[in-house]
Formats: sequence, structure tokens, C-alpha cells
Amino acid sequence: MRIRRLPDNLVNQIAAGEVIERPAAAIKELVENAIDADSTWIEVELIEGGKDLMIVRDNGYGMGAEDLMAALDRHATSKLPTSDLTNICFLGFRGEALPSIASVSKMKVSTRERGGDAHEIEIIDGQKQPIKPSAQNEGTTIEVRDLFSLTPARLKFLKTSATEYGAVKDMLQRLAMAYPHISFRLTHNGATSFHYPVLDNALESLGQQRLRHIMGDDFVSNAIPVDAERQGIRLTGWIGKPTHNAGTAQKQFLFVNGRAVRDKLLLGAIRAGYMDVMAKDRYPVVSLFLTVPPEEVDVNVHPAKAEVRFRDSSIVRGLIVSTIRYALNGQNIAPVTSLTDELVNRLEQQRSNQASQPYNPRSMLTSYSAPSGSSYGHLAERVTNAFQPQMDFMPSARFEAPMPVTEDVADENYPLGSARAQIHENYIITQTAGGIVIVDQHAAHERLTYERFKAQMAETGIPVQGLLTPEIIAMDDVDCARLLESRDLFAKSGLEIEAFGAGAIAVRSIPALLSGRINLKNLLQDLADDLREHEKATALEEKINHVLSTMACHGSVRSGRRLTVPEMNALLRDMESTPLSGQCNHGRPTFVALSLDDIEKLFGRK
Repeated sequence: MRIRRLPDNLVNQIAAGEVIERPAAAIKELVENAIDADSTWIEVELIEGGKDLMIVRDNGYGMGAEDLMAALDRHATSKLPTSDLTNICFLGFRGEALPSIASVSKMKVSTRERGGDAHEIEIIDGQKQPIKPSAQNEGTTIEVRDLFSLTPARLKFLKTSATEYGAVKDMLQRLAMAYPHISFRLTHNGATSFHYPVLDNALESLGQQRLRHIMGDDFVSNAIPVDAERQGIRLTGWIGKPTHNAGTAQKQFLFVNGRAVRDKLLLGAIRAGYMDVMAKDRYPVVSLFLTVPPEEVDVNVHPAKAEVRFRDSSIVRGLIVSTIRYALNGQNIAPVTSLTDELVNRLEQQRSNQASQPYNPRSMLTSYSAPSGSSYGHLAERVTNAFQPQMDFMPSARFEAPMPVTEDVADENYPLGSARAQIHENYIITQTAGGIVIVDQHAAHERLTYERFKAQMAETGIPVQGLLTPEIIAMDDVDCARLLESRDLFAKSGLEIEAFGAGAIAVRSIPALLSGRINLKNLLQDLADDLREHEKATALEEKINHVLSTMACHGSVRSGRRLTVPEMNALLRDMESTPLSGQCNHGRPTFVALSLDDIEKLFGRK
């Protein structure tokens, strides 16, 4: 078969398939161009998720007639003043966006260069029409109608209007997060979806304002700021506390030099940073910004520029993992705001529901069972007789006789206060200077035991179990090579391996903690998969930590065990001095707090 040179319109349509697979991808390219044009506001208008109409308006520096005509040619760009692809300082630089989109839609571009005249051009059936005068203000407006109308085969792969709109919204929010000095507005089917203005607020930085707009007050109240640098690479942003998590990774906002990315290396590093404090089926919520010297990162490895390649990925990964772990470890014991708010709202709703029911204090008190011989035995009768018109009292837990308090009142000044009672043989009630705290004794002690195990491992090393005869594991030769390159790393964790001919690994020793608990072939395959994905194996550390976590769970104070006041206070003091004690090994909270303010609101005192 003879080699055929493809016509320009077909070349553009092929390029569009690589770059423009849905409306969100087209919007991304156009908005990135608007950002590169020094715009201070950007508006996006959609009809039917962008399938029928997409309009992007900006107040950037615009284009003259000559540039407008050239911008619609393939690989024509103002973003590469030289031919150096290692020094890219703009978002859009390939010069493919406009011609690719125009080749699969009906497009109109109106623009006015700052201090110049306004012009417009239409592209019909992939062909540029003559340039005409326009009434455009300074900046650029691009209208895209009937996406993929010229390539019906691709049109059928588009999702519903609601799904396509959701993809545009998510993409635009990510760009808005990275550029808080630019105002963003999104309109869908005539209704404003969001408007993120640039506010002048001396109390907050622009980044915090935008964070609050997009992520919400709940995230802001549970966010930990991070700022770290290593070998010229800087990481800034906010990470959510482990107890503030999500069911998907959708709320992980990642940026490299202002570019929103969904990079496997970065996602894996975040997962590793939260490894000790997050259940596997939950995902942390983060907004992180990496600033990397342009020559140290290649942004030209993915058609949609959604992934990047770092010259030294181990530095980037190590920076993210260590920064997250350091930030989480450095958190002081403090009330979990979102949980507290949820608790208060639930109690207020319950009180409201009870208020709407017919009042019957005697029936409410029938569930109360005071301990025999206690001074609370006459409580129900006194309440019924004296406070029938005012009291709405229904205990929801079994009361125990109050324990003698041996602690000084000054102990209330501890972050977790002083123990006052234990209910349901699992929850410790403490009094603090400003309210109360409810502690899950099993979850709390599980974290303390786990951290103690890890500290012992760090001090004495991981006990090693030598195998009488090496176990031979047959594997893919590429996976074998990856594993052998990292054998020194594995040896530090107690796993000793060596080559055994072509396509096989000999295992000579394993961590003693994993003895009898692990399938070696599955372990080595997991390690090889980790190295393939992240260039660093975390599976072994995860498995060892999982064993430690299981041991900690079984070695902890169990639910149902009654504790003395000194035992409860000793647990509280240990929690205050132990990193990550605000959540158990599975990511659940170990305590919640109610301020006196919250309590008084519940009782109508405020």
C-alpha cells in the first residue's frame, strides 16, 4: 500500500481525538489560553453540558488580525519564544487547541487587542472564513457549537448533558483553585453554576478565599496548611485531617507549576502519606501545589497535559510523603470541628422532633434504670413531680454511679481534660476548661499501642525470619529486574532476595512479623507493581504496618472493660503526647468534643 499524505482537515480531526475527547477538554484548552493571556476574569457558558454550545469570554490582551488568522493554524503558538521544550512557562504551548476544536465543530472567534481594533473569524466545515470587523471588547470570546458534528462517530461517545456538565465544572474549579487572582464564572443552560470573584479581604489571602469558595467551610475548618521545600522543589497548600475524608479521589486537587494534573506518582505519594491513618476505601481531601524548576519537569508527555514526568521523581515523592506525615504528626489534640458540628446538628434535630411530639414526661422516663442503692434512685420521681411543665428529659444511655474524682480541677486545663465518667463500658466522658470530650477508649488505645509498636521497630529494627531453604518465586523477567534493583531497600525491612536464573527470585529471609501470614508470590508481585507505578515500593511497608495494626487492635483495651479514674486519665495523657492519636489505625476518630457554647445552645441558654 502506497504512503499517503493526509489532508489538513483530517490531520486536525485526528489531533482533536487526542486532545479534545469531550467538552471539558475543549473548555480546558480555551480557558488555559485565557489564563496565559493575562485575563483577570473568565466566563464560561454552556448549553446542554457543552454539547450544543460552549462560550469562553475573557478580558486578556487579545489578538490582532494577523495573529487571529495564525492562531487557527496547527502548531502556531505565542507560548514558545524559543525552541527549548525544557523551559515551558505557559499552560498552552502546543498550538493545537484552536485548530483541533475548529475541525470538529462550528467555531467563531472574536477578539480585540489592547489598544487595537476588534476582529472576528468563523470556521465552517474546518475552513477559515475571511476576517471581519467585530464589536468585541478588549479580550477574546470563542463560541463552539455542535461539538463533533463533523465527526459523528465520536459524537456517540459523549455522555449525558449532566455528566458532561459535571466534568466541565470539576475541571474549571481546579483551574480556579490554581489562579485565585482571576475571577471565574460558570453558567449552564442560562443558570449561574458558580461565581468565584476576587475579593479584597485583609483577613485572608486570595488562596484561602478561593479554597473556602470551592472546598467549603467544612474543609477549611479541618485543613492543615503545609509549606516545605527540598532541593529547589516547593510544596504548599492544605491537607485535610484524616477524619475529614471522601469516598473517591475526586476532591484531591493537585497542581504542578499552576497546571492541574491527575498524576499517578502524586496520587500514590498522597496515599502513602496518609497510609497509617486512612482506611483503604477512603480518600484524603487535599489541595496541593508543587513549584518545580521548568527544566526539572516535562509537561509534554500527555496529549491533554494531565500527567507530568519529573527528572527525579523520588525527590518529589519523598517531599510529598514526608510533608504530609510531618503535618499530621504535628497536630495537637483539638476538637474535631466537623464531627462536633454534625453532633450538635443531630442533637438539635432530635430535640426539635421531640418538641413536635405530645408531651409525656413520665413515658420518657420509663427507660431510665438507676443503679440500685445509688442516690439517683429518686431522680425520676423528683423530675416528674417538680418539672413536668418545663422538663424534656430522656436519657439515651445507662447511667453508672459517679466515680470518685481524685484529680485536681486544674487537670481540666489539659487538652482532653479530666475523666469524669465511663458509659457503656467503652466511652470516657471528660470535663475540659471549655466543655466536654467523649473518648472511644478502644480506638484511642489501639492508636497508642500501634505507635508504640512502630517506635519499638524503629529502635530495634525489624526482626528477621531466615528461611531454611530459599523459596524460589517465578516472575516476569522485567519485574525481577525491578525488584533486584531495590533489594537493598527491601533488606532494611527484613526481606532478603537475590536472582535465581532468568525470570525467578530467591527469597532468603522475610520480616518475622509476616511469618505464616503472607503469600510470598503475591507479596513480590505487589512490590513489583508498586515499583512499576510509583518507582518506589510501599506494599511491604503497608503489609508490615497492617500486621502491627492488627496486633495493636488485639492488644488494646477492649470495649466493655471498665476502667478506673486513674486508668482513664493515664489514657488521656498518653493520647495528648502521641502523634496521630486523634484517629485510630483505620481512620476513625478517637474522640469528639463539645464546647460549653454548644452545650448551652442545645439547652436553649444561648
